[in-house]
Amino acid sequence: MNSSNRVLYFSRNLTTHDHRFLSSLAETDYEIFFLRLENRKHDVNEISLPEKINILPPLNLNKSFKYLNLLENLDKLKTQINQIQPHIIHAGPIQTCGFLVALSEFNNLITMSWGSDILIDSQKNFLYKWITKHTLKKTSVLIADCDAVSNIAIRFGFTKERIIKFPWGIDLQKFQPGVNNELRNQLGWEDKFIILSLRSWEKLYGVDVVVKAFVEAAKSEPDLRLLLLGTGSMKSVIEKFVADNNMHDRIFMGGVINQKDLPDYYQASDLYISASYSDGSSVSLMEALASGLPVLVSDIPGNKEWIDQGRNGWLFKTGSVENLTKSMSEIYKNKVHISQVGIEARKSAEKKANWEVNFQKLLFAYQLALNPEI
Repeated sequence: MNSSNRVLYFSRNLTTHDHRFLSSLAETDYEIFFLRLENRKHDVNEISLPEKINILPPLNLNKSFKYLNLLENLDKLKTQINQIQPHIIHAGPIQTCGFLVALSEFNNLITMSWGSDILIDSQKNFLYKWITKHTLKKTSVLIADCDAVSNIAIRFGFTKERIIKFPWGIDLQKFQPGVNNELRNQLGWEDKFIILSLRSWEKLYGVDVVVKAFVEAAKSEPDLRLLLLGTGSMKSVIEKFVADNNMHDRIFMGGVINQKDLPDYYQASDLYISASYSDGSSVSLMEALASGLPVLVSDIPGNKEWIDQGRNGWLFKTGSVENLTKSMSEIYKNKVHISQVGIEARKSAEKKANWEVNFQKLLFAYQLALNPEI
């Protein structure tokens, strides 16, 4: 082992977000070890991680994490901790990776909330509340991506001064304002008003609300089009609704889009939409803002931290098909004024969503854990 501080980055799986964290951490002086709880298939491969990252075997190689296997997982984690002797463990989500580290009695835990672990999971039942409270009790520093997460952690008894607000952020060079006419032409929607949805087709993200509202708005606004990306457990329900309403010519279901192609879809659209029932600082919302794309999103606390009504986007009443339909129609009717909203959207992203700037807050959290007197 060299003399640099060792960090064990412990996450549930290897997602695009984990990849971004690890790639940036690889450029620091820390010695980084990556441990994941599960080995579920994902669109990111370990091979693509920087060579500097020390990759450890997943705790659950061929199965998902279950609380029934808690002691087995805890033993494996303790073995890794004893071998690595990390100075810091950066772990999340709270009720899985964070909880395991809390049980290990390791005394320098940085817990990173992934948003829904605090906003939703911590409220599920008595057991989840206890797990959340115990993990936070054993946490040295909490990384929260928005005030909504911070406020709930404080209600659980966590010290406000030990919370670092880190809204993650995005690559402002990758996501920029522009117009992608090629994609619009491919769709045959050159002169149409394109609304973009790319949240997972799960109840939590309200994609069914988006589709229902769009169908209603499209009845009176024939130039509206919906670019519906993603997939999920509601796939059959959504596809049936589109078919039953004969909307195949106005709704394009493009499936899951590769990360490198995402900027093209933002630049081919006129309005980004999300009807999520819960979010921290949504990465796709930040990407849309950075792309200069006006946004229409549910009025949940996480979104309110980003959207100033009518200036850089719009908010609608969460879960309300009627309110969303009305908002879609009004924005379309006033589309001549939408370009200024896009300009303000980009400004807000430059101010608050710059990954390179925000990443420094994560490094400060590490320093705070290493030097509690800061």
